[in-house]
Amino acid sequence: MKFLSDRAHIRSFVLRKGKMTTGQRQAVDKLMPHYALTPDSPLDFSQVFGNDNPVWLDIGFGNGESIIHAAQNHPEVNLLGIEVHLPGVGRLLMAADENNLHNIRIIRNDAVDIIREFIPDDSLQAVHIYFPDPWHKKRHHKRRLVQQEFLDLIRPKLNSGGRLHFATDWQPYAEEVALLLEQNTDWLINSQTQSRYAPRPDWRPVTKFERRGQRLNHASFDLIWHKQ
Repeated sequence: MKFLSDRAHIRSFVLRKGKMTTGQRQAVDKLMPHYALTPDSPLDFSQVFGNDNPVWLDIGFGNGESIIHAAQNHPEVNLLGIEVHLPGVGRLLMAADENNLHNIRIIRNDAVDIIREFIPDDSLQAVHIYFPDPWHKKRHHKRRLVQQEFLDLIRPKLNSGGRLHFATDWQPYAEEVALLLEQNTDWLINSQTQSRYAPRPDWRPVTKFERRGQRLNHASFDLIWHKQ
């Protein structure tokens, strides 16, 4: 995979070679031309999806459970997923094809590069970041995706009132992001709860990763804020 932008920044992931099943490999070979985007200019979502429905961006979608769930339960919404790991892309492609879902598109690249270079301002209704790598060790905290620079990057991409939904099962990371958002006057806390953490909403499923954490007695924390 070649990154689309050469602009330097600390990446929030390590690109590892994961094992792929035969089905995942076949899905990548067969379905990527239909579902995948390789932008070379700012994206026109009405052209990409063939409609003017709202667009939700899912960053680091893993094996695609969250996107499939949202696409099935919210057919009135378009889902754009960004992920670097090919086995997860393959699993999402298989599920999208099996469920005959047409409101999904995929970009396999660094989300920061893609957002910076190719996502137009005021074009997203939501940005979802579910269970990103918390980079537990203090010396690695600089690799965490959600920091002030990232909030400054995504805010103009959201339309007025657009949603940022962050979920993690690592409480120190949840507290760090919550404090960061509370210090930003251009973000409004979830109006329904007016509390730091929100109940898991209907558009986010309990994923395989989250269930594994629950077996280890890890709580999950959902932060839902809106662009002011």
